[in-house]
Amino acid sequence: MSITSSARIAAAPARPATRPPNRMRAWATRAPLLPALVFMIVVTQLPFVATLVISFFDWNALYPKDRHFTGVDNYRQVLTDPDLRHSVWTTVLLTATVVLVSLVLGLVIALLLNRRFRGRGVVRTLLIAPFLVVPVAAALLWKHVLYNPEYGLLNGLLHYVGGPQPDWISNTPLLAVEASLVWQWTPFMMLILLAGLQSRDQQQIEAARVDGASDWQIFRHLTLPHLRRYLELGALLGSIYIVQNFDAVFTLTSGGLGTANLPYTVYQTFYQAHENGLASAAGVLVVIGSIIIATFALRVVSSLFREEVSRA
Repeated sequence: MSITSSARIAAAPARPATRPPNRMRAWATRAPLLPALVFMIVVTQLPFVATLVISFFDWNALYPKDRHFTGVDNYRQVLTDPDLRHSVWTTVLLTATVVLVSLVLGLVIALLLNRRFRGRGVVRTLLIAPFLVVPVAAALLWKHVLYNPEYGLLNGLLHYVGGPQPDWISNTPLLAVEASLVWQWTPFMMLILLAGLQSRDQQQIEAARVDGASDWQIFRHLTLPHLRRYLELGALLGSIYIVQNFDAVFTLTSGGLGTANLPYTVYQTFYQAHENGLASAAGVLVVIGSIIIATFALRVVSSLFREEVSRA
């Protein structure tokens, strides 16, 4: 090749890169999502940032001019104040009890519904109904239809058999809240576990039956290990929502009789005591706890997706 041709090749303009069109195409595909992203940031992230900032101030709404920066004093008070610590313990106890009982009942119902019988679709629909009820309506249903000491269904049944007539909410307030939440969240656990049961390897189960395995052995060594991920997912998702539950406590007991959980305490601190900084600090702790639980839930969901893809 001559020197002249080499110079021409060197002087020739370079071919346009393909990255700009690809970048434009990528932005064009993402553009429809931008309004939703902006809306989410405005509605969720900016208020959270404002709450985070307010949590570092001693700010009482009754004295708006007398606010000053206090650092982490609000968080220290949330973690050391006896009433606030009791609300944290109530939140943990309420969440753990509701999640565990809902999981056990959901597993039993899922095992029953996994069998074939006439009217199974109707039964499934009826059992899912409690989860579809608005939380406030569900709490009002339990408060007036079931728990009322004068005309409630529970005392009506006890009166029919000659039993006592207790005031359920006054005598067992936390148990009353837990029972209403278990009734509402058991269908959710049932749906998740029923999906796990229907994704089992039927050939493996049939092989175990041919080898002489009993139903209990199949459940213990095959079904239960297979449902481990689904049990974890149900526990994590249920914990996310029940940690933030406000409706049942507010409607049934109004936070009295030792049933005030952390979300209700945030409401009480903000709207009744007008302590904006302290309420914001407690709210931030609730959000941080929810994020931690949600992180584990997302990991469980991603592992379930990987297992389904590997099977396919």
